[in-house]
Amino acid sequence: MGSLGSILPLVLLVVVFYFLLIRPQRKRQQEAVKMQNSLTPGTRVMTTTGLFATVVTVDNEDVILEVAPGIETRWVKAAIGRVVTPGDAPVEDEPVADEVKTEDVKDETKNGDSSTKQS
Repeated sequence: MGSLGSILPLVLLVVVFYFLLIRPQRKRQQEAVKMQNSLTPGTRVMTTTGLFATVVTVDNEDVILEVAPGIETRWVKAAIGRVVTPGDAPVEDEPVADEVKTEDVKDETKNGDSSTKQS
């Protein structure tokens, strides 16, 4: 009975380890494989390295991605991190926060706050 009492905590630790770490990781891996196998031409994707591209063709374990118009590269399906929906796509023309508006400059000169006053 004493040996069972010393083995029980070890068995409980293995069970907890399985349910908290191994099982969720296996589930994420299965979902990733399912997503990679469902790729079709025209799908916008992001690779695991952060490269955004469009799927051109799918060939067994390889995927041809178009990075820019006319530029195609071959990738392994496992390198596809996620499918990008139109709302997830990066915005290219965001205004820069440090830009000075021309209206602000005009207002300063009207109020006499200009640093280039003449005497």
